[in-house]
Amino acid sequence: QVQLVESGGGSVQAGGSLRLSCAASGRTFSSYGMGWFRQAPGKEREFVAAISRSGGSTSTANSLKGRFTISRDNAKNAAYMQMNSLKPEDKAGYYCAAAATAGVFWVAVRAAEYNYWGQGTQVTVPS
Repeated sequence: QVQLVESGGGSVQAGGSLRLSCAASGRTFSSYGMGWFRQAPGKEREFVAAISRSGGSTSTANSLKGRFTISRDNAKNAAYMQMNSLKPEDKAGYYCAAAATAGVFWVAVRAAEYNYWGQGTQVTVPS
């Protein structure tokens, strides 16, 4: 198993930026595909971005392309979500997730494909 802990959330003015971090336990971080999801109150959890085990392939939600960028550093057992030009509609809890069955270039947009989840970190963007 792997344990995931998100950090970096907070309140930022519209147009600002945040960098979320996801710290993972264990020695096998590179065996997991990683994803970021978000969920606002009263709404479904939605896909944000995913990155393959090697970092060689990524997928980002169409509406977020150009503003949100996922990355990982396997040497640090960490995944990141750089969020730029934040908007009030970006307010949500953000969760990182790990998929144990991912292929080396595999990315997934379905929450059900992820095996482990962090506790989430809140992002607030006042209007």
